[in-house]
Amino acid sequence: MAENIRVGIIHCDLHSVYYGALIEDHDPLKLRSPRPPDYPKKTEWETGAGHFYHYTFYDDARRITVETVDGFEIVKCWDPDPERAQIFSEVFHDKPEVCDTLEQVSDNVDLVFVGDCSGNGSTHLEWARPGLEKGIATFVDKPFAYTVADVKQILELADANNTPVMSLSILRSLPDATLFSQRMPEIGGAQYGTVFGGFTDIAGVIHTVSLNQHIFGAGVERVKRVSNGQQTLIHLDYGDRSDRPRYGVTINCMIPLPHCALYASAYGSRGRIHSPHFDDYVFPFGAAENVKKIKQMVTTREVPVPRDEMIECVAIAEASRHSEHLNESVAVADVIAGKLAELPDDAG
Repeated sequence: MAENIRVGIIHCDLHSVYYGALIEDHDPLKLRSPRPPDYPKKTEWETGAGHFYHYTFYDDARRITVETVDGFEIVKCWDPDPERAQIFSEVFHDKPEVCDTLEQVSDNVDLVFVGDCSGNGSTHLEWARPGLEKGIATFVDKPFAYTVADVKQILELADANNTPVMSLSILRSLPDATLFSQRMPEIGGAQYGTVFGGFTDIAGVIHTVSLNQHIFGAGVERVKRVSNGQQTLIHLDYGDRSDRPRYGVTINCMIPLPHCALYASAYGSRGRIHSPHFDDYVFPFGAAENVKKIKQMVTTREVPVPRDEMIECVAIAEASRHSEHLNESVAVADVIAGKLAELPDDAG
């Protein structure tokens, strides 16, 4: 491996910029305004969103707020829109090579990074396949995939080529969420919890499920989703586990809050506690923690995240779609085992 971890970026969207700004030297002012002001909007980062939450010192638009992580070098990028990839490359001082094909991204690199801020993960198997087949360590942004079946194929590819692959939401590593999770002894342990915020699409659900894992733990047994047209609730049931909330956790999905904010609450025998904002102003700090895990994965060839937890995130999202379609609670284990009938295309 080269002195720096050589990175190939697939999909030049907001999350690729989020992470890229933490690992590669770039022009902050170019990041703030990569397009002319009157250029038709294409993605959030092209209007300055990637800069806005990384550079919050009002008196210096060139001073980054969040810590950066050294030891990386972005050398290649590709996007279904070649123009977007070119604009992405121009933000960085070393001007990563803009690849003509998806397959070129994984040539002569140490890490393939699949970025995806708001997609549903249905392309992730296709995007990850070339690098995994070449034995290149791969990070797949959330969701790992749209279905557990695709997740299993990604993992099988990784195993067949002795290649580490990892998928993580920023919410799974957010330092502020870590601090909140450590407060459960104040209430005698959480007996019930809520996660407030996010959206009903899988990109939003994975964030809320990941935040739930971070705060209350993995090991959800059943999922029940209820929608009434104006609101969507997803109840996560841990069964009889004594080390998890006895009455489960309810995700309140359909609440558009400023700066993509989420909140969590925990209730126990000695009272209740409420989290601070988990929003765009602190998300870059979670991204930095993910980058550290990615660096560990590449250098050790070991994945520092339990595989079962990565699978569970997608399984819960898929179970929630089945639950709404069937109007009943669904066992996560049945989704993972592939026991449920395939959903119609318009479900969830």
